[in-house]
Amino acid sequence: MAGMRKRNDSRFGQKQTKLLMDLLVYVVLSVAGIIFILPFAWMVANSVKDIRGIYQYPPTFIPEVWQFSNYTEAWTMTHFDLGFLNSALVAAAVVLGQLFTASLAGYSFARLRYPGRDKIFLLYISLMMVPFTVLLIPLYVQMRWFGWISTLQAVIVPFLFTPWGTFMMRQFMVTIPRELEDAARIDGCGFFRTYWLIILPLTKPALATLAIFTFVNTWNSFQWPLIVLGKPKVKTLPLLLASFQNQSGMRTPWHLIMAAATFVVIPVLIAFIVGQKYYVRGIVTSGIKGGG
Repeated sequence: MAGMRKRNDSRFGQKQTKLLMDLLVYVVLSVAGIIFILPFAWMVANSVKDIRGIYQYPPTFIPEVWQFSNYTEAWTMTHFDLGFLNSALVAAAVVLGQLFTASLAGYSFARLRYPGRDKIFLLYISLMMVPFTVLLIPLYVQMRWFGWISTLQAVIVPFLFTPWGTFMMRQFMVTIPRELEDAARIDGCGFFRTYWLIILPLTKPALATLAIFTFVNTWNSFQWPLIVLGKPKVKTLPLLLASFQNQSGMRTPWHLIMAAATFVVIPVLIAFIVGQKYYVRGIVTSGIKGGG
């Protein structure tokens, strides 16, 4: 009887400990979430203040005067409509290009057998260790030789291929059962048809993860577009946002800058919200298996 009571007490103590640990995890995650979301909330709050509300002391989080006209003024003041279109075209082209090239190369490295396959794969992914800064000058010279300076091709074509994306797609594809490919070949499917009809539909989580990462990196890209996009008509949103302060006179209109920054951030948030389910699955699954 005493032994049973001790076991019950032990189980009760374990449940209490687990409950406290879960509560601690939720509290820590909640605090971290508030810390991460606070800058965005502060940006949105300042985007609807007037100029006096921005510079008043002590600062207030909730605006005393709600000025939604900041968004229309920021949109028209810096030609954000053209910048938004340029950023959307560049991001869409780079995302689609990387999805195709990375998935096709990943399929080749994961499923096909040919001499030197693994050595070529290691050589290709070793490019991830090369800092992009090292490539700036030779890449600029190449773009100038092609006549692509101040054109959108200069910020699209160099980024259509990705070693990191190829690595992730390859890691995901090696987990797909080979029996599916064997059945497709029995039905008369060739290489590309097997890739298109069998492999791609099964790699949606990895594709979504790659699409989100590529979209965010391309949408927020600043250094390379700053170097090669000199004409105002081809500038992307980050470049317009950076030049906003210089065009605004002596007193910095932070309320308009915050409104413009909100335009830049919203597409990224939408991308994460739409693809978050596949994003998490892709991150977890793509690193499960490394053989092939």
